[in-house]
Amino acid sequence: MPNLLRSERASAVLLLAAAVLGLVLANLSTGPGLLALKDHHLSIPLIGLDLSIGHWISDGLLALFFFVVAVDLKHELVKGQLNSLSKAIVPAIAAIGGVAAPAAVYLIFTAGSSYASGWPVPTATDIAFALGVLAVFGRGLPGRIRVFLLALAVLDDLVAILIIAVFFTHDSSPLYLGLGVLGVVATFAAGRLLGRRQGSLGVAAVALVTVLAVVTWYLVLSSGVHATIAAVAVGLVLPLGPARKAVHALEPFVNGIVLPVFAFAAAAVAVPSVGLGELSPVFWAIVVALPVGKLIGITLAGGLASRVFRDPDPARRGQILSTTELITVAMLGGIGFTVSLLMNELAFARSEEIVDEGTLAVLVGSGLSIVIAGALVSMLARAHRKRDRARARQLA
Repeated sequence: MPNLLRSERASAVLLLAAAVLGLVLANLSTGPGLLALKDHHLSIPLIGLDLSIGHWISDGLLALFFFVVAVDLKHELVKGQLNSLSKAIVPAIAAIGGVAAPAAVYLIFTAGSSYASGWPVPTATDIAFALGVLAVFGRGLPGRIRVFLLALAVLDDLVAILIIAVFFTHDSSPLYLGLGVLGVVATFAAGRLLGRRQGSLGVAAVALVTVLAVVTWYLVLSSGVHATIAAVAVGLVLPLGPARKAVHALEPFVNGIVLPVFAFAAAAVAVPSVGLGELSPVFWAIVVALPVGKLIGITLAGGLASRVFRDPDPARRGQILSTTELITVAMLGGIGFTVSLLMNELAFARSEEIVDEGTLAVLVGSGLSIVIAGALVSMLARAHRKRDRARARQLA
């Protein structure tokens, strides 16, 4: 079972199933009870924590997902596909285009309204879901497509982390924020100790790092900065070796519990009983911006960057994506899902009705991207398999 939950395919299926289940149950007779449960508060008076179950999920459980994202990002920057400027420049420019274009589409649709603050919602790419769709439909595709998508999505996640840190921090407490920074420094020091110790001392170091990470999460949460930023900071400062071991241990739990529970809770919204014409501009902006904005931004920016920064080494030119492959990756990038749902909750926290419409829009926009991307990946994979069979016959 743990190995199955590490599968990109299984993770994508679980995410989609959880989101559909949450949406369905929220709109049946179970809906009022489910929504009340999500809003029910669980407090820890001793340390002054009083969060709803929904916030325990988005601020607490989801921090583990962002820790995994941070460690994966560090791995790619140190040892992976982003460890040099020549490797990172094209997917980085494509990622910038994939953030700028959806934001622009969103702002065009919401021009003249009071909903401009939601522009970050369609800028995110769900790395787990996008890779899952590629794994399900992409049998026989060359590895360069997955490599490019992974680099693009990791950089997109980095931008999402920065957006959360900069644009969704309100009424921050300098005291708690300063203590949170000290917590990150202490975690870094304990992590260095962890990398050098074995046996019982190593177990003690793991326990120390874990306690410091939890304390840092609490301090950052109390500071007014979104608590997932603490998980990102911890993931980036820990030594890569121990951090990768932690990710390996956490991956089945994150894929099998954390992400499905978040998807279920985030998608548990009542469908507005209004006509299509009565939906707010936010709904249409997100529905269009996810598939169309990502398609335009990633394709144009990635295509331009591929030509401007064309690698002079003929051996590496085979890693450049064709236009069709780039369009396919761009559609996979339109699957916003997890991070877009989080952005939606943060952007419209003071308007429950708009949060619901935004959630539905993320599901619809991501769903359109899944269908179109799945079809494109399938066609591309068939073409590559046919070409490979023809080449094999020629060599036989």
